[in-house]
Amino acid sequence: MHSILLMSGTGAKVLQLFASLSLLIALHEGGHFFFARLFKTRVEKFYLFFDFLFPFSGVLNFALFKKKKGDTEYGIGWFPLGGYVKIAGMVDESMDKEQMALPPQPWEYRSKKPWQRLFIMLGGIIVNVLVAIILYIVVFGVYGEEYLLTKNVKYGIAVDSLGRSIGLQDGDMIKSVDGKVVERFDRIPMAMIFSKDQTGTIELTRDGKDMTVNIPTGTVGKMLKMQKVGFITYAVPMMVDSISPNSIAAKLHMQVGDSIVSINGQRAGLHNEFTEIKNATFGTPITISFLRNHVLDSVSTTIPKDSAFGITPDVKKYLKPETVKYGLFDAIGKGFTFTFQQFGNYIAQFKLMFGSKEVKTSESVGGIISFGKIFPSEFDMRQFLMLTAFISIILAFMNLLPIPGLDGGYVIFLLFEMITGKAVSEKVMERATTVGLVLLLALMVYANGLDIFRLFKH
Repeated sequence: MHSILLMSGTGAKVLQLFASLSLLIALHEGGHFFFARLFKTRVEKFYLFFDFLFPFSGVLNFALFKKKKGDTEYGIGWFPLGGYVKIAGMVDESMDKEQMALPPQPWEYRSKKPWQRLFIMLGGIIVNVLVAIILYIVVFGVYGEEYLLTKNVKYGIAVDSLGRSIGLQDGDMIKSVDGKVVERFDRIPMAMIFSKDQTGTIELTRDGKDMTVNIPTGTVGKMLKMQKVGFITYAVPMMVDSISPNSIAAKLHMQVGDSIVSINGQRAGLHNEFTEIKNATFGTPITISFLRNHVLDSVSTTIPKDSAFGITPDVKKYLKPETVKYGLFDAIGKGFTFTFQQFGNYIAQFKLMFGSKEVKTSESVGGIISFGKIFPSEFDMRQFLMLTAFISIILAFMNLLPIPGLDGGYVIFLLFEMITGKAVSEKVMERATTVGLVLLLALMVYANGLDIFRLFKH
């Protein structure tokens, strides 16, 4: 029984997460199945989800659906934390000692050449990488790419409390991080995360003067703890470009073209400034000053708690994003390069999570709830495909880790056999697999527990 494990619970955005993970699990296991059948190896079971209480293969054994076709039983298990293929003649989670005690058969995994077994083990990872490449090709080919250049953020940045704790202010014009120009605005937070010792410098212009802000110790830990990289965004003027029907703004007879200046005399000319002051004055009388046809005017009102004012600036009217369209061959090239860029970024984040003094593992590790939070509250096909591709990369990396019970653990044993010419004994494989399963179960409980703790904490 070869398996892919998802250390997790449930998420708030369960439908998108469920669809994404179900697809990726089935394709991952399909990779093992493909190479097993390619080398004429019998696959006894192919399951989406576990038909037992993982990792206890003999506990609560039942399937929601199953059907036997040829030598393989296809099914859907009841325990939705992964999936597996059971490959004949393989030491794995099933601990099928009776089968392993019999003489090897030609159709069994243990009868195949080491390089063939290696491909069977790597099949899921290979498919995960290919899925990411294909999804990125589709996204770039269909939707193209849109991004904002840092130099085009002409109204400066907008920051929240975390951004201010770093020393940034609304309206700052960021020039570089650690002396390196970050061309794309959305890459600035990641540039900060990977700055020199995570405490580098941000070069910026404030009120026409160049200055440097040192990234304080603990900033990266706070970013990961709060699960946010959006503490820096772009500022846009608080112009009335559209008015929602029956909104507070409509009842105040505001007009398209009006430009907000202040609330109760406090500057509110940028969207983030207006929103912050509005949220702080719910339920109290306020006076909103605005320009209409270059003439200063004002209105007074009281905004009920958690109410929207009803005006929205057209961001693209003020900040011109770069738009790139890709033909088929360009999209293919972009899909390949972007996949391996994302792979590299995730490896760097993984190293940071476990190797940086700035980051506490307990604050950055998460399970299914954390996974669920990355999906948007409203379905968007482009974002769904991009996130599914990224999760496929994560699954490829995690399953490559040298932990018995995961693909990487079996790969280590196979590489040892290929280098030394001596196969690892079945007893060693059984003990290592047992240890690996206990470790995986502990990690699953730990990650799950952290997510649940955070829910109750907040």
